[in-house]
Amino acid sequence: MKLYNTLSKSHEDFVTHEEGLVKMYTCGPTVYHYAHIGNLRTYIFEDILVKGLEYIGYKVDRVMNITDVGHLTSDADSGEDKMTKGAKREGKTVYEIANFYTEAFFKDMENLNIRKPSIIEKASDHIDIYIKMIERLLKLDYAYISHGNVYFDISKVKDYYRLSGKNPEDLLIGVRDTVEKDDFKRNPYDFALWFTVSKFENQDMKWDSPWGVGYPGWHIECSGICYEKLGEYLDIHCGGVDNIFPHHTNEIAQSEAFLGHKWCNFWCHGAHLNDETGKMSKSKGEFLTVDLLISKGYSPLDYRFFCLNSHYRNSLVFSYDSLDIAKNTLNKLKNKVLSLTKEGDIDKNKFDIYKKRFSSSFENDINTSSMITVIYDVLKDNDLTDNTKFCLIEDFDRVLSLDLTVEKKKNVSLENEEEIIKKIEERKIAKRNKDFILADKIRDELLSKGIKLIDTREGTTYELL
Repeated sequence: MKLYNTLSKSHEDFVTHEEGLVKMYTCGPTVYHYAHIGNLRTYIFEDILVKGLEYIGYKVDRVMNITDVGHLTSDADSGEDKMTKGAKREGKTVYEIANFYTEAFFKDMENLNIRKPSIIEKASDHIDIYIKMIERLLKLDYAYISHGNVYFDISKVKDYYRLSGKNPEDLLIGVRDTVEKDDFKRNPYDFALWFTVSKFENQDMKWDSPWGVGYPGWHIECSGICYEKLGEYLDIHCGGVDNIFPHHTNEIAQSEAFLGHKWCNFWCHGAHLNDETGKMSKSKGEFLTVDLLISKGYSPLDYRFFCLNSHYRNSLVFSYDSLDIAKNTLNKLKNKVLSLTKEGDIDKNKFDIYKKRFSSSFENDINTSSMITVIYDVLKDNDLTDNTKFCLIEDFDRVLSLDLTVEKKKNVSLENEEEIIKKIEERKIAKRNKDFILADKIRDELLSKGIKLIDTREGTTYELL
């Protein structure tokens, strides 16, 4: 398998520290607002990576954090905490904001057929490990205390810029607007490991520490959670290209200083989803969310298919015209698959040949468009029985997760519809009472009957599978 490694700027043979096991960390959301579809493109690519690795025989231990503290509005250690900003915007506590938008994020994942990582951790639940790491970094002289805050000294790190490939001269104050003068830092790009109450007095989430009451910096959270859950060696770290600098750059610096050896072998980054005006963000234009797409008549899987037709490392421009094309193409593909009679014996030899082609496309740096092409080649192969075709596509969809072999029932009786609505209301009450076990049981019961619930900000709707 070949993967593009941002660290080496080249395709490399994929190897793991432990044979057959992939230890993988993916940066999770900062839960101060809804995720827009640009954010979710990265999670779709990571989902394909996990399922594809499992498809070719690996076991994957994947950890993802939920950032509910410490992520400032500027990555240059300035501005206010994004969670505090969200709380002010909506007149709620940061804890209410975090819980609400975490649940909203998981709903988006479910609607997009993105599987939850095996381990999901809130940043605010791991203060002890951050303190332990910071204490060691201070002892090793990689960190220093200034004006009550603890900073990491990037001058102590050889090849600090190797992941980003940036030129230090291009980052000087006066060259880039994002670099602000901070008299309390030794170097402009030193980054905070711990903020005390001497800065950001209105911060709601605070903890005792050897340096005073305060809260961790954003970067130390990922390193701490990753070390605590996956150990000293990591095989793959994923995220969006906007995380390369400074977030992932800082993760490498502090983790390798703490551990004393190379930490992560492969760094995989998904490219931006742009709108017609440039990079998509929450602050401009129409806020493009999964719920908005649903309200406009699209299935979340139309968007997933739209993303999979482009390579994860290529920038992708979103437009409704492009999404319409993806929707129509996916519908035609699914109808073609569902028209197969499922008759005839399975040709084991050709089954294995196509399975190998599909795996090879994945192993070629996660080439999802090539993986989809294999499906069309299967459908066009007149030497294959319908049963072979259907079973192959069902097998491929374990990775693509487009529900290609799931048949939709067009009609539902009035009696059944009343029962569905009743179940939806029971689930709503269960969630309100924080009985999430019952809520999940109702959802799974309906799903077993071919009824998929779709949660939106306006309420819950359903889709017949």
